Amino acid sequence: MATSSDIRKGLCIKYNNDIYKIIEFLHVKPGKGPAFVRTKLKSVTNGKVIDNTFSAGHKIDDVRVETHKFQYLYNEGEMYHFMNTEDYSQIRLLKEALDVPELMKEGEIVTVIINTEDNAPLSVEMPAHVILEVVSTEPGVKGNTATNATKPAKVETGAEVNVPLFINEGDKIRIDTEKGQYQERIKD
Repeated sequence: MATSSDIRKGLCIKYNNDIYKIIEFLHVKPGKGPAFVRTKLKSVTNGKVIDNTFSAGHKIDDVRVETHKFQYLYNEGEMYHFMNTEDYSQIRLLKEALDVPELMKEGEIVTVIINTEDNAPLSVEMPAHVILEVVSTEPGVKGNTATNATKPAKVETGAEVNVPLFINEGDKIRIDTEKGQYQERIKD
């Protein structure tokens, strides 16, 4: 058993007869009244996100988990296939268990969180950033880089990301997986 002071991003808890992963939290100490923790919880079974507030000192039932490195192989519709990099065993996960499946390219190494009670995979954590190639975007206009204007660009995984005007097709860009935003252009 943990308390609301142990809440952190990525913690898996049992709540309302389901297992949830904390994706956002905020400790709030109002001037009047007791402190509380405002959270956003994502169900690892169906991907639904809910908001919840825990009062200070509230007991929460945390789930013991292990993390393992897996390589993303391919997807078949809603099923995503991964291979353990240590023993080469394979698992399949539903799209809902993934944080940002549209930014995952084949061969990517990800961290899979596994429940120690029944060895069931709970969720997949992407690296902090990924490097992807731009496959289609409108050409940039020379001299039009003074403002922070952006344009949509499609990357090799099929995701669409807003990029600065100077990015062209074939450029490799670094994308923040948490926010799904462009970070920088990668020079070869």
